[in-house]
Amino acid sequence: MSAPARLPTAPPRSRHQGRTLVRGVPLGPAVLLLVVFLAGPIAYCVYAAFTNMALTGQTGTQFIGIANFTRALGDPAFRSSLGLTLIFTFLSAIIGQNILGMILALLNRSSFLLVRAFCSAVVIGAWVLPEVVVAYLWQAVLGDGGSWNSITGFLHLPPQQWLYDNPILAVSIANVWRGTAFSMLVYSAALSEVPKDIEESALVDGANGLRMLTAITIPMVRRSIGTNLMLITLQTLSVFGLIYTMTKGGPSDKSMTLPLFAYNQAFIASDLGYGTAIALLLLVIGAVFSLIYLRTLNRSETL
Repeated sequence: MSAPARLPTAPPRSRHQGRTLVRGVPLGPAVLLLVVFLAGPIAYCVYAAFTNMALTGQTGTQFIGIANFTRALGDPAFRSSLGLTLIFTFLSAIIGQNILGMILALLNRSSFLLVRAFCSAVVIGAWVLPEVVVAYLWQAVLGDGGSWNSITGFLHLPPQQWLYDNPILAVSIANVWRGTAFSMLVYSAALSEVPKDIEESALVDGANGLRMLTAITIPMVRRSIGTNLMLITLQTLSVFGLIYTMTKGGPSDKSMTLPLFAYNQAFIASDLGYGTAIALLLLVIGAVFSLIYLRTLNRSETL
């Protein structure tokens, strides 16, 4: 009597692939939305940057290669905007938000509970305000008849024309006031993980507060410092609403950062291809900053 024939079975690899596909089905709508609303617009912007696309007065769009990028690199207005963007980022993010956030986190760590709650509420309250509200608020402070000149006039000091003489400094101050809360929260969380016994041992060995900060506290939170610097730098590079509301890039383009310059070229001058190319160059600048921070973090971990 012959043995019954066995039915063919799927190989283990095929069964594993089938289970993977079944598990990935629920992610299908999310992936589709990402492709349509994120990857699609990004791909279209990349395409537009290599064309002479315009909003008005054009019968057809032509592919022009890297002409928009070479035009930007040779444009004095672009180089001026690039310099102002780096100044704005350095003043308001790398120096302002980063250092002030660390100082506030250290003060909160050593303060009473009531003081910490009040300080956190004030700083976070500034963070949650919309950019437009912050811009109008600082216009009221730094404008000709604003609070600053009222105080200096009472003290018989000469008035300051912040929005005309130092507009990039004015918008940097406003951005520091608004964005410091993020750095404070990051550093507060990092400092809470620093062991108290290590700091107490350093105090017993005779280390003062500054020595303990530079030799123990900051090295132990360096990863948080690098992460915070990367995030606030990327956020500051893309600030648009605050500067546009306060100065619109003026006067005489003295606060014309790259986001405003790209906007003006794309939607005011109707040169959409050139404006998109500038936006892509801004994206490249952000990627360069990110790589620098990541390499610095990796190098510090190997030491």
